[in-house]
Amino acid sequence: MSLANNKVMPLGQQAEIILAFAKVLFINGQTTTQVIREAKKIAKVLHLHILLVPRWGELWLQVKDSSGKQFECFTVTDPVSVHMGRVIATMKVLETFYQGKKTLTQSYEKLKQISNQPPSSIWLFTLAAAMGAVALGMIFGLNEWAAALLIFFSAALGALTRRYLAKITANLFVQPLVAASIAGIIGAIAVHYHLSSSLRLVALCPCMVLVPGPHFLNSALDFIHGRMHLGMARLALAGLICVSISLGVWVGMALLGVNLPVDPGRQQIVPLWQDMIAAGIAIIAYSIFFSSPLRLLVWPMVIGVLAHMLRWHALVHYGASIATASFLACLFVGVILTLVAYRKRMPFAALAFAAVVSMIPGVFLFRMTSGIVALTHSQNITFTLLGQTIYDGLNALVITVAISLGLLGPKVILDKMAIKN
Repeated sequence: MSLANNKVMPLGQQAEIILAFAKVLFINGQTTTQVIREAKKIAKVLHLHILLVPRWGELWLQVKDSSGKQFECFTVTDPVSVHMGRVIATMKVLETFYQGKKTLTQSYEKLKQISNQPPSSIWLFTLAAAMGAVALGMIFGLNEWAAALLIFFSAALGALTRRYLAKITANLFVQPLVAASIAGIIGAIAVHYHLSSSLRLVALCPCMVLVPGPHFLNSALDFIHGRMHLGMARLALAGLICVSISLGVWVGMALLGVNLPVDPGRQQIVPLWQDMIAAGIAIIAYSIFFSSPLRLLVWPMVIGVLAHMLRWHALVHYGASIATASFLACLFVGVILTLVAYRKRMPFAALAFAAVVSMIPGVFLFRMTSGIVALTHSQNITFTLLGQTIYDGLNALVITVAISLGLLGPKVILDKMAIKN
């Protein structure tokens, strides 16, 4: 029934619909490889041959039918948001199309409804930001109720501000800049009243929930698959957002005469139970940030908590570095969740990003920025300041690469095995 109805549709219209499906997946956080794969699967059902070229700013599609007739189209698009609810809903619609239960026209009508799905409600988003920030503080050794309450308030206020700013400006950097400035001001107040440790957790934890983990990971995937231009664009976006966050928290603290220490001392290793509980809360929070359906929280939460347990044991019992421990944890996540994504027919991005994004080294990025600022303002540059700034920057780079390789390596290998079979 589906194929018969599809045949009467003009080639150009079929191409536009294929491109519409690809666009919804692309702009809402699906991996580039999976976007191309789904477009090819639609074309296969329609007995068409396609070439989909994703670039930053546009998707270009060329379609040919069995008679050699050709049609080309493109759409302007920027993959700057993450809405896994739309991705999952789109994948489900496509599954019914592949099975012949819906025609292409019926599937397209459903896609229009999916495109209008709202993000997580403002109260849920605010609660997730607040609880996620506190959870990250617990992972870094937060053990004072007063500091925890300040982090909760700061992150919640930042989340409300971000939602308000989203309505009045499309600028991608204003939201993290303003939210980080709020965190910096509240963090500076905490320092004046001796409610923040040398790690400056009251200022940094609300900022860590702003770090664009999915953009870093999608960038790494594009690099692995040789899409250098798209990988660089994603990396540039993620980097500029981190610069906005760093600038915001620095300005907020500087307004009250407080600096972020470049050498704050050794991070405290928390008990295993505290690390696992905090990781579970953070994973739920990030899933809500990504607008994932709540029914899908089980897999990323369970696997993510087990990954944090593995990371903790590697750090405590085997003396591994943070990069090595993070690599092992993400390798575990990558293998398990790739297999789960295949079996449950769920998008890998929806499962994996939330499970590991709390390991993204935001603290090192922020301390590196503080060090750079200190270097530009210091008349007597010391070796300690210079060395610590370089150390923080290299740590951030190595940990991010370790997370990317651990998480995405198994997916790339298993994807190739699946294609061969």
